[in-house]
Amino acid sequence: MFVNPKDENDVWVTELGLHHSTDGGRTFATVETPHGDNHVMWFNPDNPTIFIESNDGGANITQDGAKSWSSLFTQPTEELYMVDADEQFPYRLYAPQQDNSTIVVANVPPVAWRIDDPTQTWFQASGCESGQIRPVPSGKIIYGDCKGEFGRYNIETGQEQHYWINPEQRYGKNPKDMKFRFVRQAPIEVDPRNPLVVYHGSQFLHKTIDGGVHWTTISPDLTADGPEGEVTSGEPITRDMTGEEVYSALYAIRASRLEPGVVWTGSNDGPVHVTRDGGKTWKDVTPKGLPPGGRVHTIEDSPHRKGSAYVCVYRIFMNDFKPYLYMTNDYGEHWTLLTDGTNGIPADQPMHVVREDPERAGLLYAGTWYGAFVSFDQGAHWQSLQQNLPATPVTDLKVHHGDLIASTMGRSIWIMDDVATLRQIAAGVTKTADVVLFKPAATYRTHYAAISGRPGWPEYPAVGARIDYLLPAPADLKLEILDAAGKSIRSYSSAGAAPQRGGGGGGRRGGLPSTLPARAGMNRFVWDLRYAGGAAGAADGEGGGFGGNGPMVAPGVYKVRLTAGAVTKTESITVKIDPRVAKDGVTALDLAAQTRLALNVRDALADARALSQRIRAAIDARTGDAQKLVAVQARLVTKTGPYEDQMFIDQVSNVGRELGQNDQKVPASATERFAELMKQWASIKADADKALGTKP
Repeated sequence: MFVNPKDENDVWVTELGLHHSTDGGRTFATVETPHGDNHVMWFNPDNPTIFIESNDGGANITQDGAKSWSSLFTQPTEELYMVDADEQFPYRLYAPQQDNSTIVVANVPPVAWRIDDPTQTWFQASGCESGQIRPVPSGKIIYGDCKGEFGRYNIETGQEQHYWINPEQRYGKNPKDMKFRFVRQAPIEVDPRNPLVVYHGSQFLHKTIDGGVHWTTISPDLTADGPEGEVTSGEPITRDMTGEEVYSALYAIRASRLEPGVVWTGSNDGPVHVTRDGGKTWKDVTPKGLPPGGRVHTIEDSPHRKGSAYVCVYRIFMNDFKPYLYMTNDYGEHWTLLTDGTNGIPADQPMHVVREDPERAGLLYAGTWYGAFVSFDQGAHWQSLQQNLPATPVTDLKVHHGDLIASTMGRSIWIMDDVATLRQIAAGVTKTADVVLFKPAATYRTHYAAISGRPGWPEYPAVGARIDYLLPAPADLKLEILDAAGKSIRSYSSAGAAPQRGGGGGGRRGGLPSTLPARAGMNRFVWDLRYAGGAAGAADGEGGGFGGNGPMVAPGVYKVRLTAGAVTKTESITVKIDPRVAKDGVTALDLAAQTRLALNVRDALADARALSQRIRAAIDARTGDAQKLVAVQARLVTKTGPYEDQMFIDQVSNVGRELGQNDQKVPASATERFAELMKQWASIKADADKALGTKP
């Protein structure tokens, strides 16, 4: 219930709908909102006809007392319970979204051409708004849950097959009368060692090896199952009729990545259990110091140490806002509390999740009710990892393909691209006060149009290699990209783009800056995987058909050389072929040939544009044979008009356009056409030298 701060009789009530009273609650009228399941309102204290109303679709603003509303698509506001990812390239993210079913979205655009509508970037899959969703590694099969109703979705058929553990209608039933208690967010786990094995949790752990056609119960009741849970939720005022708001049900399942048969479970009423023999025997390993009754929100098995696991327990429903994160290294015999309220995570930030980096032991990422944290020493100390992440509950984390993925309750999915630098910090590379150039992670040569800042669209990053460096103080910087022979192929400066053959200054494709950041502390610069491009006299950033700068580099190993004052640091970087391209029959050698020809095209354009500039300057200065100069210029440059006949520079650029759009074998026609144009160039150059009065 919310009351106008300037009129006590102006009352608003939020529930599935929004209701408004102007007579102190004696009568109400229903008010339309952009989305149902309404939650909280905030009034402008000076002008209460302006207020914010939030719901399961996000937040909307009215400036006229709810006669009209702003759009829900001004910012990402999805409420997501968890997140998972598959092994495709690009990988796809899976999450259950409140009120809008499950969603599947790629981490970068799945296609190279431009996307016209944000709905092209995602699709729905198995399960529904609240249940967990888990793909097999290939992404071809997706398992999901809808309030205890298990589904198997096949990408190729587009059908979800329903294989419920028990088709009992739970609506209106008291949990004590249910055969199986499935909580709203009933957990699913695909065994990381065998994707044919899938686990699902009620108060028991269930297992299938045939996609859900047959289920086996492999545990006793793994919950506390106290009498306080044997009631219908919400009675006597707002009785839950859905049968999904149940206490004493499993909330977390985690199968070991290191050992077959080791499975951890946690329930929403406190107990933690582990089996080491595939469910034949179970042991209650609930941490001794953990107060009873909390929700075991997530369990993380260590990817580095057998018998090691982390448990996050969420107790705000017990009016306890402390963070509870425990670690064991002996299958739960002993536990260590990693969040005592004094070591970096505040004492009033309830815990949702912790994940250990799969490549760097002891590097931990945590999500709380307010944001993200990182520990470089296995939880002994924590520090904020918030960056530009909004202050929002982080419900789940996943470290995947070198990225850190976060699902949030109210601000959608976020990705921290490339945690290679965090791994190196954990390894101690920053213990010196000197300049640190971190080794860049390998990157893929891909083609897609980056998207950023458009409401309702994913914020896809620009294509490129992320180069991170640490400066003890601001400095004048130079960054060079070197090829395998040690030749500099791209150069940047903290003062601006360095002059290069053919230009290459100014802003870059995808909104990438060309000036190196040089502030004290951590800095990141993104190289777009391209050579310098354009030419003197060409439009800023014109790349002769190569999409903004020069041609894209071929797959291979390159060097990054950073100079800060008298200090020079060098690291290698690997550029890989897009796996989809390789699968299509194009090889790294094909791309090297494509790049070589593209560089010849770039250089020919640069030479032709430079000659055109010389001719224009000579005509303006009235030197040389003016009549012949005009004739040569007419062969070089297309005359503007309604029916343009494309001349030499545009003809060469057109070859670059054929080469520069995607990864492919070099077309024979491109080689032949370029050879023809080079014969024309020899004639044009000879005639220009005569007209200019210069020696060839």
